[in-house]
Amino acid sequence: MLSSLRTGVQGVWRAASRSIQTSSALQHDSLFVHRDTPEDNPDIPFEFSEANKKRVEALLGIYPEGHKRGAMIPLLDLAQRQSGGWLPISAMHKVAEILNLPRMRVYEVATFYTMFIRRPIGKYHIQVCTTTPCWLRGSDAILKALTESTQCHVECLGACVNAPMIQVNDDYYLALHRSGRFASEPLGGLTCLTEEPTGPGYGLQDGLKS
Repeated sequence: MLSSLRTGVQGVWRAASRSIQTSSALQHDSLFVHRDTPEDNPDIPFEFSEANKKRVEALLGIYPEGHKRGAMIPLLDLAQRQSGGWLPISAMHKVAEILNLPRMRVYEVATFYTMFIRRPIGKYHIQVCTTTPCWLRGSDAILKALTESTQCHVECLGACVNAPMIQVNDDYYLALHRSGRFASEPLGGLTCLTEEPTGPGYGLQDGLKS
């Protein structure tokens, strides 16, 4: 009986472990993994420009002693801007050096936030928001028009009230026009709030009305 029980437990464990270990790696790209390339490797030196060194000092001055690591994201952003819109590995190493942190701490941040681009890109970085509010208002048509020449999908950019929208570098373009649309309504037209709203006092008991 013990043998049968052991066999059953082992079978369940193998099935459970197999389902955990065989998660699909499809659609995975280089986002979380660095591979040295001629244009991006640790042997290429990176130094902040003289103007940006002053900005680095100003950013570090915002944070008290013992909390300088709070400047990591703005420093990475500054390095990315200096590098022409992308963040090379040597720039990450420089930020780690400035903050006196292990390089892994910087890698963790740089690979988590999609705002950090870890491979060379063009002059204009176009991103189309495809999260629910923008999708309801026709972002698919915008994305289709743009993806013929570039890949520009991104998750929510925080401008849902003016959907659909795109971002080009640091500039937002909101409430993009679509022929025949009135205001910020869904692509298929209104599905709720189709009647005039009720006035004040609606649903109150007569004794509570003034």
